[in-house]
Amino acid sequence: MSSSERARSSISGATRITTKQRQTRADPEKLLEFRRLAVETEGDICIPYPSRRLEVMVEDRFQKLGKIRPTAVNLLCQDEMPTKDQHAVTAHSPHGLAFVEQEIARACAEAKRERASVTLIAVSKTFGESAIAPVIESGQRVFGENRVQEAKAKWPAFIAAYPDLSLHLIGPLQSNKAKEAVTLFDAIHSVDRPSICQALAKEIKSQNKQPQLFVQINTGEEPQKAGVAPADADGFIASCREKYGLSILGLMCIPPVDEAPAPHFALTAKIAARNGLKNLSMGMSADFAVAIRFGATHIRVGSAIFGHRG
Repeated sequence: MSSSERARSSISGATRITTKQRQTRADPEKLLEFRRLAVETEGDICIPYPSRRLEVMVEDRFQKLGKIRPTAVNLLCQDEMPTKDQHAVTAHSPHGLAFVEQEIARACAEAKRERASVTLIAVSKTFGESAIAPVIESGQRVFGENRVQEAKAKWPAFIAAYPDLSLHLIGPLQSNKAKEAVTLFDAIHSVDRPSICQALAKEIKSQNKQPQLFVQINTGEEPQKAGVAPADADGFIASCREKYGLSILGLMCIPPVDEAPAPHFALTAKIAARNGLKNLSMGMSADFAVAIRFGATHIRVGSAIFGHRG
């Protein structure tokens, strides 16, 4: 019997309720038994080994706790679980990069897309040179930072040593940092207001440099987040092009943390399509596979590669 057949058999056995089981359901010690199944969440903590995935959801049974919501899971038979010494992911480990690459390839195959259609942006914000160097040496060439000043302090030396590196600004941009941002970054994913458009247009002309520009869409209309409201997106994109002469490459979004990401990815893709934009910056460590299914061309992955931030 194959591993996948064993998994299906175990799941079937775990979900059938016999007369004897019905009589013992009142025992709280047995309510959450999965027999020979282990549940592995598809969240921020990624593991560097391939696993067989089954498309299921964990139901929101414990709302009183306030932190449990529907989430994708993997179901692995006990004999398919890795041993403890199998290349554990640690901060700065290239094994995280290898696992993410495997998952991107899997998601692309499932979506019937070419792997080359998705750009992996390794988000190195808050990590120093000792964490970044092994990832560069493993072959990764596109990186993302949240702040201009942090990037300015740590990236020039890397860029001098590896001229083919590409640096993306994925965090909010202040108008007074536009000059440095255009100088340092190859792409800016957070165009979201007229003052930024004006500052970028000025520096692009002055420096004769054209970074890739993404308009950030605040799909959840969250007041604490940057981005253009969906209802204002068409007008803002037109203004970027017509009033400021900016060449907009695509859209970026960050779904609310307490909501399923798929509707937000779908909305961003819909706005992009009606504005003639083919590039979508969406998906992070916990949901990049979903984003790929909805057409993401750029995914921003940090902790799954570098480990947790301090």
